[in-house]
Amino acid sequence: MTNDYTFSLENDYRHCQSLIRQHSKSFYYAFSSLPEPDANAVYAIYAFCRIADDAIDQAEDMKARVANLRRLEAELDAFVAGDTPEASMWRALKDVTARYEIDSSMLYAQIKGQEMDIHFEQPESMDDLIHYSNHVAGSVGRLLLPILSDDLSQDRKRSAEKLGVAMQITNILRDIGEDIREHGRIYVPETLLDRYGCPVSQLEKGTIDDAFINVWEHLAVEAETLYDDFREEVIHYKQEARLPLLVSLSVYREILNEVRSNGYDCFTKRNAVPMTRKMKIRNEESRYLKNLKDT
Repeated sequence: MTNDYTFSLENDYRHCQSLIRQHSKSFYYAFSSLPEPDANAVYAIYAFCRIADDAIDQAEDMKARVANLRRLEAELDAFVAGDTPEASMWRALKDVTARYEIDSSMLYAQIKGQEMDIHFEQPESMDDLIHYSNHVAGSVGRLLLPILSDDLSQDRKRSAEKLGVAMQITNILRDIGEDIREHGRIYVPETLLDRYGCPVSQLEKGTIDDAFINVWEHLAVEAETLYDDFREEVIHYKQEARLPLLVSLSVYREILNEVRSNGYDCFTKRNAVPMTRKMKIRNEESRYLKNLKDT
């Protein structure tokens, strides 16, 4: 690391760390226990994704959204070409790409996912939802894979993408009300609403009944199945990454139970996993990994 304080790599990473600490307490709780070089790399990847997301969701209007995303894409083009923009996130990301085999196409996939939100259309089917989720969240799994694992095979890449999809579906189920109120978006597929007799107007009103719960649980089971499938993948990750990864998975999965315990109110409540439960999850996953080693 350079000794220059203003533009030091250490300070660039601290900036990235501040973003994940502020915006994703669950991720930070899980991954801050990684060895420092790996944790810093996770922070930088998160910072890129956060900035891409904010380029859309924090913009005042369509013109600003498009301009923000085009600016970020131009910066990414320069970065990939070897001309690193003068910003903390980019300088940190340059160090990350020098130390890990980061697939730059996944950075572009993240931008493409944000572009889908600019020209948003409610997903018609589960396939449409998964396609979107692969861009905005499956890409994150792929970006983190070389930091957390030495196995970059196609099987590992597919599994990392599926974990990202599970987390995105969880986000959607947690934020149904917020997405409607603040962004005018409904991510629940049309075919799923039709199947259970839950009209869009019901989501807009925030009405919780059996039809809504059936829709919500259908998506929750999709996510939980992906979480369960991924647990077998943990043996393919670095020893020091296994606990943080499982903690991240299980804390995110627990968000679904928080929504359930609050009567499926994802319209007026911000459902979050309390720290006491996060600590219990860490202990549970530590025991799981110990038993895994003993078998």
